[in-house]
Amino acid sequence: MNYQKYRPYKKIKKANRRWPDNEITKAPIWCSVDLRDGNQALETPMNLEQKINFFNYLVKLGFKEIEVGFPAASDTEYTFTRTLIDNKMIPKDVTIQVLTQLRSHILERTFASLEGVHKAIVHLYNSVSTIQRDVVFRKSKEEIKALAVDGARQAKKLAKKYGEERFIFEYSPESFPGAEVDYVVEVCNAVLDELKPTSENKVIINLPNTVELCTANVFADLVEYICDHLKYRENVIVSLHSHNDRGTGIAASELGLMAGADRIEGTLFGNGERTGNMDIVNFALNLLTQGVDPQLDFSNMDEMIKVYEESTKMSIHPRHPYAGKLVFTAFSGSHQDAINKGMTHMEKEKLNYWDVPYLPIDPKDVGRNYDAIIRINSQSGKGGVSYILKTHYDLQLPKAMQQDFGPIITQISDQGNKELTPTEIYQAFINEYVDIESPLQLINYVEQVDDDHQSAVRANFIFEGKKVAIAGHGNGVIDAFCKGLSDLVGQKIDIASYNEHALENGSTSKAITYIQIHTEQGTYSYGSGISPSVTRSSLQAIVSATNRVLKKAVVMQ
Repeated sequence: MNYQKYRPYKKIKKANRRWPDNEITKAPIWCSVDLRDGNQALETPMNLEQKINFFNYLVKLGFKEIEVGFPAASDTEYTFTRTLIDNKMIPKDVTIQVLTQLRSHILERTFASLEGVHKAIVHLYNSVSTIQRDVVFRKSKEEIKALAVDGARQAKKLAKKYGEERFIFEYSPESFPGAEVDYVVEVCNAVLDELKPTSENKVIINLPNTVELCTANVFADLVEYICDHLKYRENVIVSLHSHNDRGTGIAASELGLMAGADRIEGTLFGNGERTGNMDIVNFALNLLTQGVDPQLDFSNMDEMIKVYEESTKMSIHPRHPYAGKLVFTAFSGSHQDAINKGMTHMEKEKLNYWDVPYLPIDPKDVGRNYDAIIRINSQSGKGGVSYILKTHYDLQLPKAMQQDFGPIITQISDQGNKELTPTEIYQAFINEYVDIESPLQLINYVEQVDDDHQSAVRANFIFEGKKVAIAGHGNGVIDAFCKGLSDLVGQKIDIASYNEHALENGSTSKAITYIQIHTEQGTYSYGSGISPSVTRSSLQAIVSATNRVLKKAVVMQ
Protein backbone atom coordinates (compact mmCIF):
# COMPACT_ATOMS: atom_id res chain seq x y z
CA MET A 1 0.00 0.00 0.00
CA ASN A 2 1.42 3.31 -1.09
CA TYR A 3 1.35 5.20 2.20
CA GLN A 4 3.94 7.68 0.89
CA LYS A 5 1.34 9.39 -1.31
CA TYR A 6 -0.40 10.79 1.79
CA ARG A 7 0.61 13.71 3.99
CA PRO A 8 -0.04 13.84 7.73
CA TYR A 9 -2.36 16.48 9.07
CA LYS A 10 -0.48 19.46 10.44
CA LYS A 11 -1.83 20.05 13.90
CA ILE A 12 -1.79 23.50 15.42
CA LYS A 13 0.65 24.50 18.13
CA LYS A 14 -1.46 25.00 21.20
CA ALA A 15 -0.22 25.55 24.71
CA ASN A 16 -2.37 25.37 27.82
CA ARG A 17 -5.16 23.32 26.30
CA ARG A 18 -7.98 23.05 28.84
CA TRP A 19 -10.43 20.66 27.25
CA PRO A 20 -8.80 17.36 28.40
CA ASP A 21 -9.75 18.19 32.01
CA ASN A 22 -13.36 19.07 31.17
CA GLU A 23 -16.36 16.79 31.59
CA ILE A 24 -19.66 16.69 29.74
CA THR A 25 -22.25 17.35 32.42
CA LYS A 26 -25.27 18.30 30.30
CA ALA A 27 -26.65 17.53 26.88
CA PRO A 28 -25.82 19.89 24.01
CA ILE A 29 -28.41 21.61 21.89
CA TRP A 30 -29.31 18.90 19.38
CA CYS A 31 -30.11 19.51 15.73
CA SER A 32 -31.20 16.65 13.50
CA VAL A 33 -30.03 16.94 9.89
CA ASP A 34 -31.64 13.65 8.80
CA LEU A 35 -33.97 15.42 6.37
CA ARG A 36 -31.09 17.18 4.60
CA ASP A 37 -27.70 15.49 5.01
CA GLY A 38 -29.31 12.12 5.67
CA ASN A 39 -31.80 12.39 2.85
CA GLN A 40 -29.34 13.54 0.19
CA ALA A 41 -27.19 10.47 0.93
CA LEU A 42 -29.98 7.99 0.13
CA GLU A 43 -30.09 6.08 -3.15
CA THR A 44 -33.78 6.91 -3.28
CA PRO A 45 -34.52 10.14 -1.40
CA MET A 46 -37.65 10.31 0.75
CA ASN A 47 -40.85 11.52 -0.86
CA LEU A 48 -43.06 14.18 0.69
CA GLU A 49 -45.14 11.78 2.77
CA GLN A 50 -42.05 10.00 4.10
CA LYS A 51 -40.45 13.33 4.98
CA ILE A 52 -43.52 14.48 6.89
CA ASN A 53 -43.69 11.19 8.81
CA PHE A 54 -39.98 11.39 9.62
CA PHE A 55 -40.28 15.01 10.73
CA ASN A 56 -43.14 14.12 13.07
CA TYR A 57 -41.12 11.26 14.51
CA LEU A 58 -38.11 13.52 15.14
CA VAL A 59 -40.45 15.85 17.06
CA LYS A 60 -41.72 12.86 19.06
CA LEU A 61 -38.13 11.94 19.98
CA GLY A 62 -37.67 15.40 21.46
CA PHE A 63 -35.66 17.33 18.84
CA LYS A 64 -36.19 21.09 19.14
CA GLU A 65 -34.11 22.00 16.08
CA ILE A 66 -34.60 20.09 12.82
CA GLU A 67 -32.97 20.88 9.49
CA VAL A 68 -35.70 20.25 6.93
CA GLY A 69 -33.75 20.74 3.72
CA PHE A 70 -32.29 23.02 1.09
CA PRO A 71 -35.51 24.62 -0.23
CA ALA A 72 -33.79 26.52 -3.04
CA ALA A 73 -32.20 23.35 -4.40
CA SER A 74 -35.35 21.63 -5.71
CA ASP A 75 -39.12 21.91 -5.92
CA THR A 76 -39.44 18.86 -3.62
CA GLU A 77 -37.44 20.52 -0.86
CA TYR A 78 -39.30 23.81 -1.32
CA THR A 79 -42.70 22.09 -1.23
CA PHE A 80 -41.81 20.19 1.93
CA THR A 81 -40.83 23.39 3.72
CA ARG A 82 -44.00 25.15 2.62
CA THR A 83 -46.15 22.13 3.58
CA LEU A 84 -44.83 22.21 7.14
CA ILE A 85 -45.45 25.96 7.45
CA ASP A 86 -48.77 26.23 5.60
CA ASN A 87 -50.30 23.29 7.45
CA LYS A 88 -49.01 24.51 10.81
CA MET A 89 -47.20 21.22 11.41
CA ILE A 90 -44.30 22.74 13.32
CA PRO A 91 -44.82 22.85 17.11
CA LYS A 92 -44.18 26.22 18.73
CA ASP A 93 -41.20 24.88 20.65
CA VAL A 94 -39.54 23.44 17.51
CA THR A 95 -37.35 25.52 15.19
CA ILE A 96 -36.82 24.36 11.63
CA GLN A 97 -33.52 24.94 9.86
CA VAL A 98 -32.84 25.42 6.16
CA LEU A 99 -29.55 25.32 4.32
CA THR A 100 -28.54 27.85 1.70
CA GLN A 101 -25.56 28.88 -0.36
CA LEU A 102 -24.53 32.51 -0.46
CA ARG A 103 -25.86 33.45 -3.88
CA SER A 104 -28.53 36.14 -4.29
CA HIS A 105 -31.18 34.12 -6.12
CA ILE A 106 -30.71 31.13 -3.79
CA LEU A 107 -31.01 33.34 -0.71
CA GLU A 108 -34.16 34.97 -2.06
CA ARG A 109 -35.85 31.63 -2.75
CA THR A 110 -34.76 30.33 0.64
CA PHE A 111 -36.45 33.20 2.48
CA ALA A 112 -39.53 32.91 0.27
CA SER A 113 -39.85 29.28 1.35
CA LEU A 114 -39.92 30.44 4.98
CA GLU A 115 -42.58 33.12 4.66
CA GLY A 116 -44.89 32.94 7.68
CA VAL A 117 -42.70 30.61 9.73
CA HIS A 118 -42.80 31.30 13.46
CA LYS A 119 -39.07 30.58 13.86
CA ALA A 120 -36.36 29.32 11.54
CA ILE A 121 -32.60 28.96 11.43
CA VAL A 122 -31.13 30.13 8.13
CA HIS A 123 -27.93 28.15 7.68
CA LEU A 124 -25.41 29.98 5.48
CA TYR A 125 -22.26 28.24 4.33
CA ASN A 126 -19.30 28.42 2.01
CA SER A 127 -16.11 26.38 1.88
CA VAL A 128 -12.92 27.91 3.27
CA SER A 129 -10.47 25.01 2.81
CA THR A 130 -7.28 25.57 0.88
CA ILE A 131 -8.00 22.84 -1.67
CA GLN A 132 -11.46 24.27 -2.37
CA ARG A 133 -10.16 27.83 -2.57
CA ASP A 134 -7.30 26.95 -4.91
CA VAL A 135 -8.76 24.19 -7.07
CA VAL A 136 -12.56 24.41 -7.02
CA PHE A 137 -13.30 28.14 -6.72
CA ARG A 138 -9.91 29.56 -7.74
CA LYS A 139 -10.39 32.45 -5.31
CA SER A 140 -8.11 34.17 -2.84
CA LYS A 141 -8.60 34.26 0.90
CA GLU A 142 -10.01 37.79 0.65
CA GLU A 143 -12.47 36.78 -2.07
CA ILE A 144 -13.72 33.80 -0.06
CA LYS A 145 -14.14 36.00 3.02
CA ALA A 146 -15.94 38.64 0.97
CA LEU A 147 -18.33 35.97 -0.33
CA ALA A 148 -19.21 35.02 3.24
CA VAL A 149 -19.67 38.62 4.39
CA ASP A 150 -21.72 39.64 1.33
CA GLY A 151 -23.95 36.59 1.79
CA ALA A 152 -24.52 37.44 5.44
CA ARG A 153 -25.36 41.01 4.49
CA GLN A 154 -27.92 39.92 1.89
CA ALA A 155 -29.43 37.40 4.31
CA LYS A 156 -29.83 40.11 6.93
CA LYS A 157 -31.66 42.38 4.44
CA LEU A 158 -33.99 39.55 3.41
CA ALA A 159 -34.70 38.75 7.04
CA LYS A 160 -35.95 42.31 7.56
CA LYS A 161 -38.24 41.90 4.56
CA TYR A 162 -39.83 38.71 5.94
CA GLY A 163 -39.71 39.66 9.64
CA GLU A 164 -36.27 39.55 11.21
CA GLU A 165 -37.67 38.41 14.57
CA ARG A 166 -38.49 35.09 12.90
CA PHE A 167 -34.91 34.19 11.96
CA ILE A 168 -31.74 32.91 13.61
CA PHE A 169 -28.57 32.92 11.54
CA GLU A 170 -26.09 30.09 11.36
CA TYR A 171 -22.81 30.29 9.46
CA SER A 172 -20.60 27.34 8.53
CA PRO A 173 -17.03 27.67 7.25
CA GLU A 174 -17.33 24.39 5.37
CA SER A 175 -14.38 21.97 5.54
CA PHE A 176 -12.73 24.23 8.09
CA PRO A 177 -10.09 21.66 9.27
CA GLY A 178 -8.64 21.92 5.76
CA ALA A 179 -8.00 25.64 6.20
CA GLU A 180 -5.60 27.69 8.30
CA VAL A 181 -7.20 27.99 11.74
CA ASP A 182 -6.44 31.72 12.02
CA TYR A 183 -8.11 32.27 8.68
CA VAL A 184 -11.19 30.34 9.83
CA VAL A 185 -11.41 32.66 12.84
CA GLU A 186 -10.94 35.68 10.58
CA VAL A 187 -13.82 34.67 8.29
CA CYS A 188 -16.16 33.78 11.17
CA ASN A 189 -15.45 37.08 12.92
CA ALA A 190 -16.07 39.01 9.71
CA VAL A 191 -19.47 37.30 9.37
CA LEU A 192 -20.24 38.02 13.04
CA ASP A 193 -19.34 41.68 12.55
CA GLU A 194 -21.95 41.78 9.81
CA LEU A 195 -24.66 39.89 11.71
CA LYS A 196 -23.94 41.59 15.06
CA PRO A 197 -25.22 38.93 17.49
CA THR A 198 -26.84 39.98 20.77
CA SER A 199 -27.94 38.13 23.87
CA GLU A 200 -31.53 38.21 22.54
CA ASN A 201 -30.56 37.22 19.00
CA LYS A 202 -27.56 34.92 19.10
CA VAL A 203 -25.76 33.65 16.02
CA ILE A 204 -24.70 30.05 15.50
CA ILE A 205 -21.17 29.46 14.27
CA ASN A 206 -21.17 25.88 13.04
CA LEU A 207 -17.82 24.11 12.64
CA PRO A 208 -18.31 21.37 10.06
CA ASN A 209 -15.85 18.50 10.16
CA THR A 210 -17.01 18.00 6.58
CA VAL A 211 -14.27 15.48 5.86
CA GLU A 212 -12.42 14.04 8.85
CA LEU A 213 -8.76 14.87 8.36
CA CYS A 214 -7.31 14.54 11.85
CA THR A 215 -7.57 12.65 15.10
CA ALA A 216 -10.32 13.62 17.52
CA ASN A 217 -7.92 15.29 19.97
CA VAL A 218 -6.53 17.57 17.24
CA PHE A 219 -10.09 18.43 16.23
CA ALA A 220 -10.77 19.41 19.84
CA ASP A 221 -7.69 21.66 19.77
CA LEU A 222 -9.11 23.41 16.71
CA VAL A 223 -12.50 23.88 18.36
CA GLU A 224 -11.00 25.26 21.57
CA TYR A 225 -8.75 27.63 19.62
CA ILE A 226 -11.66 28.97 17.58
CA CYS A 227 -13.88 29.33 20.68
CA ASP A 228 -11.12 31.33 22.37
CA HIS A 229 -10.74 33.72 19.44
CA LEU A 230 -14.32 34.33 18.33
CA LYS A 231 -15.76 37.79 18.80
CA TYR A 232 -19.06 38.16 20.68
CA ARG A 233 -18.42 34.75 22.24
CA GLU A 234 -21.09 35.19 24.90
CA ASN A 235 -23.65 35.78 22.13
CA VAL A 236 -22.44 32.99 19.86
CA ILE A 237 -23.61 29.37 19.92
CA VAL A 238 -20.74 27.19 18.73
CA SER A 239 -22.03 24.15 16.88
CA LEU A 240 -20.33 21.03 15.52
CA HIS A 241 -21.23 19.05 12.44
CA SER A 242 -18.99 16.00 12.26
CA HIS A 243 -18.71 13.39 9.53
CA ASN A 244 -17.21 9.97 10.04
CA ASP A 245 -14.52 9.46 7.39
CA ARG A 246 -11.99 8.25 9.98
CA GLY A 247 -14.61 6.45 12.03
CA THR A 248 -14.22 8.93 14.87
CA GLY A 249 -17.15 11.28 14.28
CA ILE A 250 -18.64 10.64 17.71
CA ALA A 251 -15.30 10.96 19.49
CA ALA A 252 -14.57 14.23 17.66
CA SER A 253 -17.97 15.61 18.67
CA GLU A 254 -17.58 14.51 22.29
CA LEU A 255 -14.13 16.07 22.60
CA GLY A 256 -15.32 19.14 20.67
CA LEU A 257 -18.11 19.58 23.20
CA MET A 258 -15.51 19.37 25.98
CA ALA A 259 -13.51 21.99 24.06
CA GLY A 260 -16.27 24.58 24.24
CA ALA A 261 -18.98 23.76 21.69
CA ASP A 262 -22.63 24.18 22.71
CA ARG A 263 -24.55 22.44 19.95
CA ILE A 264 -24.36 19.23 17.91
CA GLU A 265 -25.73 18.45 14.46
CA GLY A 266 -26.08 14.84 13.38
CA THR A 267 -28.40 12.11 12.18
CA LEU A 268 -30.11 9.04 13.56
CA PHE A 269 -27.75 6.06 13.32
CA GLY A 270 -25.19 8.16 11.45
CA ASN A 271 -26.77 8.12 7.99
CA GLY A 272 -25.02 10.55 5.66
CA GLU A 273 -22.64 10.88 2.74
CA ARG A 274 -19.58 8.63 2.45
CA THR A 275 -19.12 7.02 5.86
CA GLY A 276 -21.95 9.05 7.32
CA ASN A 277 -22.72 11.87 9.73
CA MET A 278 -22.21 11.84 13.47
CA ASP A 279 -24.65 9.38 15.07
CA ILE A 280 -26.86 11.31 17.48
CA VAL A 281 -28.36 8.11 18.91
CA ASN A 282 -24.91 6.82 19.81
CA PHE A 283 -23.77 10.14 21.27
CA ALA A 284 -26.96 10.68 23.29
CA LEU A 285 -26.88 7.18 24.77
CA ASN A 286 -23.19 7.63 25.60
CA LEU A 287 -24.33 10.55 27.74
CA LEU A 288 -27.05 8.44 29.33
CA THR A 289 -24.50 5.82 30.42
CA GLN A 290 -22.54 8.57 32.18
CA GLY A 291 -25.55 9.71 34.18
CA VAL A 292 -26.29 12.72 31.94
CA ASP A 293 -29.86 13.35 30.75
CA PRO A 294 -29.63 13.30 26.92
CA GLN A 295 -32.85 15.34 26.57
CA LEU A 296 -33.98 12.96 23.81
CA ASP A 297 -36.24 9.94 24.17
CA PHE A 298 -34.63 6.83 22.72
CA SER A 299 -36.46 4.44 25.04
CA ASN A 300 -38.15 2.54 22.19
CA MET A 301 -35.24 1.47 20.03
CA ASP A 302 -37.20 -1.04 17.98
CA GLU A 303 -39.78 1.58 16.99
CA MET A 304 -37.02 4.03 16.04
CA ILE A 305 -35.30 1.41 13.89
CA LYS A 306 -38.61 0.56 12.18
CA VAL A 307 -39.31 4.22 11.30
CA TYR A 308 -35.71 4.74 10.16
CA GLU A 309 -35.53 1.64 7.98
CA GLU A 310 -38.94 2.21 6.40
CA SER A 311 -38.07 5.84 5.64
CA THR A 312 -34.50 5.43 4.39
CA LYS A 313 -34.50 1.83 3.09
CA MET A 314 -31.24 1.49 5.02
CA SER A 315 -30.64 -1.26 7.57
CA ILE A 316 -29.07 -1.23 11.02
CA HIS A 317 -25.95 -3.36 11.37
CA PRO A 318 -26.43 -6.11 14.00
CA ARG A 319 -23.38 -4.77 15.87
CA HIS A 320 -24.39 -1.08 15.68
CA PRO A 321 -23.82 0.46 19.15
CA TYR A 322 -26.94 0.33 21.34
CA ALA A 323 -29.24 -0.42 18.38
CA GLY A 324 -28.01 -3.61 16.70
CA LYS A 325 -29.84 -6.88 17.33
CA LEU A 326 -26.70 -8.47 18.77
CA VAL A 327 -25.19 -5.65 20.83
CA PHE A 328 -26.63 -6.93 24.10
CA THR A 329 -26.02 -10.58 23.23
CA ALA A 330 -23.17 -12.72 24.52
CA PHE A 331 -22.19 -16.02 22.92
CA SER A 332 -18.81 -16.30 24.64
CA GLY A 333 -18.83 -18.54 27.68
CA SER A 334 -16.72 -16.24 29.87
CA HIS A 335 -18.87 -13.22 28.97
CA GLN A 336 -22.04 -15.19 29.70
CA ASP A 337 -20.75 -16.29 33.08
CA ALA A 338 -19.84 -12.72 34.03
CA ILE A 339 -23.22 -11.34 32.87
CA ASN A 340 -25.07 -14.09 34.72
CA LYS A 341 -23.21 -13.32 37.95
CA GLY A 342 -23.64 -9.58 37.46
CA MET A 343 -27.40 -9.84 36.94
CA THR A 344 -27.70 -12.13 39.97
CA HIS A 345 -25.67 -9.68 42.08
CA MET A 346 -27.86 -6.74 40.97
CA GLU A 347 -31.00 -8.64 41.96
CA LYS A 348 -29.63 -9.99 45.24
CA GLU A 349 -28.17 -6.70 46.45
CA LYS A 350 -31.09 -4.61 45.12
CA LEU A 351 -28.66 -2.08 43.64
CA ASN A 352 -30.11 1.27 42.60
CA TYR A 353 -27.47 1.76 39.91
CA TRP A 354 -26.55 -0.30 36.84
CA ASP A 355 -23.35 -2.33 37.07
CA VAL A 356 -23.25 -5.51 34.98
CA PRO A 357 -20.14 -6.83 33.21
CA TYR A 358 -20.14 -6.38 29.41
CA LEU A 359 -23.39 -4.38 29.47
CA PRO A 360 -22.66 -0.62 29.71
CA ILE A 361 -26.39 0.16 29.49
CA ASP A 362 -29.49 -1.60 30.77
CA PRO A 363 -31.19 -3.00 27.63
CA LYS A 364 -34.56 -2.05 29.13
CA ASP A 365 -33.61 1.63 28.91
CA VAL A 366 -33.81 1.37 25.11
CA GLY A 367 -36.90 -0.81 25.10
CA ARG A 368 -35.16 -4.16 24.84
CA ASN A 369 -35.73 -7.10 27.22
CA TYR A 370 -33.27 -9.54 28.74
CA ASP A 371 -34.29 -12.51 26.57
CA ALA A 372 -31.48 -12.02 24.05
CA ILE A 373 -28.69 -11.07 26.47
CA ILE A 374 -27.34 -14.62 26.44
CA ARG A 375 -27.67 -16.90 23.44
CA ILE A 376 -26.16 -20.32 23.16
CA ASN A 377 -23.90 -21.77 20.50
CA SER A 378 -20.73 -23.83 20.45
CA GLN A 379 -18.76 -20.89 21.91
CA SER A 380 -20.95 -20.69 24.98
CA GLY A 381 -20.29 -22.00 28.47
CA LYS A 382 -21.94 -23.22 31.64
CA GLY A 383 -22.83 -19.74 32.87
CA GLY A 384 -24.82 -18.94 29.75
CA VAL A 385 -26.66 -22.25 29.77
CA SER A 386 -27.46 -21.78 33.45
CA TYR A 387 -28.77 -18.26 32.79
CA ILE A 388 -31.10 -19.49 30.02
CA LEU A 389 -32.52 -22.29 32.16
CA LYS A 390 -33.03 -20.01 35.15
CA THR A 391 -34.52 -17.12 33.18
CA HIS A 392 -36.89 -19.15 31.00
CA TYR A 393 -37.66 -22.20 33.15
CA ASP A 394 -36.72 -21.26 36.72
CA LEU A 395 -34.16 -24.09 36.89
CA GLN A 396 -31.37 -23.30 39.34
CA LEU A 397 -28.67 -25.79 38.48
CA PRO A 398 -25.95 -26.36 41.10
CA LYS A 399 -22.51 -25.21 39.99
CA ALA A 400 -21.12 -28.72 39.51
CA MET A 401 -24.15 -29.67 37.41
CA GLN A 402 -23.63 -26.55 35.28
CA GLN A 403 -20.10 -27.77 34.60
CA ASP A 404 -21.47 -31.19 33.70
CA PHE A 405 -24.19 -29.90 31.36
CA GLY A 406 -22.20 -27.13 29.62
CA PRO A 407 -20.05 -29.43 27.43
CA ILE A 408 -23.16 -31.40 26.44
CA ILE A 409 -24.79 -28.25 25.05
CA THR A 410 -21.54 -27.25 23.33
CA GLN A 411 -21.42 -30.64 21.59
CA ILE A 412 -25.07 -30.42 20.48
CA SER A 413 -24.54 -26.93 19.05
CA ASP A 414 -21.25 -27.92 17.43
CA GLN A 415 -22.69 -31.03 15.78
CA GLY A 416 -25.74 -29.12 14.54
CA ASN A 417 -23.61 -26.09 13.59
CA LYS A 418 -26.28 -23.78 14.95
CA GLU A 419 -27.43 -21.61 17.80
CA LEU A 420 -29.70 -23.40 20.28
CA THR A 421 -33.02 -21.93 21.38
CA PRO A 422 -34.09 -21.94 25.05
CA THR A 423 -36.59 -24.69 24.21
CA GLU A 424 -33.85 -26.85 22.70
CA ILE A 425 -31.60 -26.29 25.73
CA TYR A 426 -34.41 -27.19 28.13
CA GLN A 427 -35.26 -30.31 26.17
CA ALA A 428 -31.61 -31.34 26.17
CA PHE A 429 -31.59 -30.97 29.97
CA ILE A 430 -34.72 -33.11 30.30
CA ASN A 431 -33.36 -35.75 27.96
CA GLU A 432 -30.00 -35.88 29.71
CA TYR A 433 -30.97 -35.75 33.39
CA VAL A 434 -34.69 -35.85 34.18
CA ASP A 435 -36.76 -38.97 34.85
CA ILE A 436 -34.42 -41.29 32.97
CA GLU A 437 -36.20 -44.68 32.91
CA SER A 438 -33.77 -47.02 31.22
CA PRO A 439 -32.43 -49.54 32.07
CA LEU A 440 -33.99 -48.91 35.51
CA GLN A 441 -37.59 -47.69 35.85
CA LEU A 442 -39.14 -46.79 39.22
CA ILE A 443 -42.77 -47.99 39.36
CA ASN A 444 -43.73 -47.19 42.94
CA TYR A 445 -42.41 -47.11 46.48
CA VAL A 446 -43.58 -47.30 50.09
CA GLU A 447 -41.80 -45.69 53.01
CA GLN A 448 -42.13 -46.47 56.72
CA VAL A 449 -40.50 -45.27 59.92
CA ASP A 450 -39.77 -47.88 62.61
CA ASP A 451 -39.60 -47.45 66.37
CA ASP A 452 -35.90 -46.47 66.20
CA HIS A 453 -36.79 -43.62 63.79
CA GLN A 454 -35.11 -45.54 61.01
CA SER A 455 -36.64 -45.40 57.56
CA ALA A 456 -37.63 -48.46 55.61
CA VAL A 457 -38.30 -48.27 51.90
CA ARG A 458 -39.76 -50.84 49.56
CA ALA A 459 -39.77 -50.05 45.84
CA ASN A 460 -40.77 -51.82 42.65
CA PHE A 461 -38.81 -51.44 39.42
CA ILE A 462 -38.54 -52.69 35.94
CA PHE A 463 -34.86 -53.46 35.49
CA GLU A 464 -33.63 -54.55 32.07
CA GLY A 465 -37.17 -55.59 31.17
CA LYS A 466 -37.92 -57.57 34.34
CA LYS A 467 -40.00 -56.65 37.39
CA VAL A 468 -37.89 -56.47 40.52
CA ALA A 469 -38.28 -55.21 44.07
CA ILE A 470 -35.88 -53.70 46.56
CA ALA A 471 -35.91 -53.10 50.30
CA GLY A 472 -33.62 -50.86 52.25
CA HIS A 473 -33.16 -49.37 55.73
CA GLY A 474 -31.35 -46.16 56.62
CA ASN A 475 -31.30 -42.84 58.43
CA GLY A 476 -33.86 -41.41 56.07
CA VAL A 477 -35.85 -42.23 52.98
CA ILE A 478 -33.03 -41.33 50.60
CA ASP A 479 -30.41 -43.26 52.56
CA ALA A 480 -32.68 -46.32 52.75
CA PHE A 481 -33.50 -46.09 49.04
CA CYS A 482 -29.81 -45.86 48.07
CA LYS A 483 -28.95 -48.96 50.13
CA GLY A 484 -31.67 -51.01 48.51
CA LEU A 485 -30.74 -49.74 45.07
CA SER A 486 -27.05 -50.52 45.69
CA ASP A 487 -27.94 -54.18 46.25
CA LEU A 488 -29.93 -54.24 43.01
CA VAL A 489 -27.25 -52.76 40.71
CA GLY A 490 -24.33 -54.43 42.40
CA GLN A 491 -22.36 -51.35 43.45
CA LYS A 492 -22.57 -48.97 46.37
CA ILE A 493 -24.32 -45.68 45.67
CA ASP A 494 -23.82 -42.63 47.91
CA ILE A 495 -25.26 -39.14 47.71
CA ALA A 496 -22.51 -36.60 46.91
CA SER A 497 -24.74 -33.50 46.73
CA TYR A 498 -28.42 -32.68 47.03
CA ASN A 499 -30.38 -29.57 45.95
CA GLU A 500 -34.06 -28.97 45.41
CA HIS A 501 -36.47 -26.05 44.89
CA ALA A 502 -40.04 -25.38 43.85
CA LEU A 503 -40.70 -24.64 40.19
CA GLU A 504 -43.88 -22.66 40.79
CA ASN A 505 -45.47 -20.81 43.67
CA GLY A 506 -48.45 -22.30 45.48
CA SER A 507 -49.51 -25.58 47.05
CA THR A 508 -49.85 -27.30 43.67
CA SER A 509 -46.32 -26.46 42.58
CA LYS A 510 -43.85 -29.07 41.46
CA ALA A 511 -40.44 -29.62 42.99
CA ILE A 512 -37.25 -30.29 41.10
CA THR A 513 -34.38 -32.14 42.73
CA TYR A 514 -30.77 -32.22 41.58
CA ILE A 515 -28.78 -35.11 43.00
CA GLN A 516 -25.19 -36.10 42.41
CA ILE A 517 -24.31 -39.69 43.26
CA HIS A 518 -20.93 -41.29 43.88
CA THR A 519 -20.33 -44.98 43.18
CA GLU A 520 -17.69 -47.23 44.71
CA GLN A 521 -15.94 -47.27 41.31
CA GLY A 522 -15.30 -43.56 41.78
CA THR A 523 -17.89 -42.40 39.27
CA TYR A 524 -19.87 -39.21 39.81
CA SER A 525 -23.19 -38.71 38.07
CA TYR A 526 -25.97 -36.12 38.15
CA GLY A 527 -29.66 -36.84 37.85
CA SER A 528 -32.81 -34.83 38.31
CA GLY A 529 -36.46 -35.50 39.08
CA ILE A 530 -39.60 -33.38 38.84
CA SER A 531 -42.73 -34.18 40.86
CA PRO A 532 -45.35 -32.55 43.12
CA SER A 533 -43.75 -34.68 45.84
CA VAL A 534 -40.26 -33.70 46.96
CA THR A 535 -39.61 -37.33 48.01
CA ARG A 536 -40.70 -38.67 44.63
CA SER A 537 -38.59 -36.11 42.76
CA SER A 538 -35.59 -37.00 44.93
CA LEU A 539 -35.90 -40.75 44.40
CA GLN A 540 -36.44 -40.26 40.69
CA ALA A 541 -33.32 -38.07 40.55
CA ILE A 542 -31.31 -40.90 42.15
CA VAL A 543 -32.70 -43.35 39.59
CA SER A 544 -31.85 -40.96 36.74
CA ALA A 545 -28.29 -40.50 38.00
CA THR A 546 -27.90 -44.28 38.42
CA ASN A 547 -29.21 -44.91 34.90
CA ARG A 548 -26.62 -42.50 33.50
CA VAL A 549 -23.88 -44.48 35.29
CA LEU A 550 -25.24 -47.80 34.02
CA LYS A 551 -25.49 -46.51 30.44
CA LYS A 552 -21.94 -45.22 30.49
CA ALA A 553 -20.73 -48.59 31.81
CA VAL A 554 -22.43 -50.36 28.90
CA VAL A 555 -20.86 -47.95 26.39
CA MET A 556 -17.40 -48.50 27.89
CA GLN A 557 -17.82 -52.27 27.67
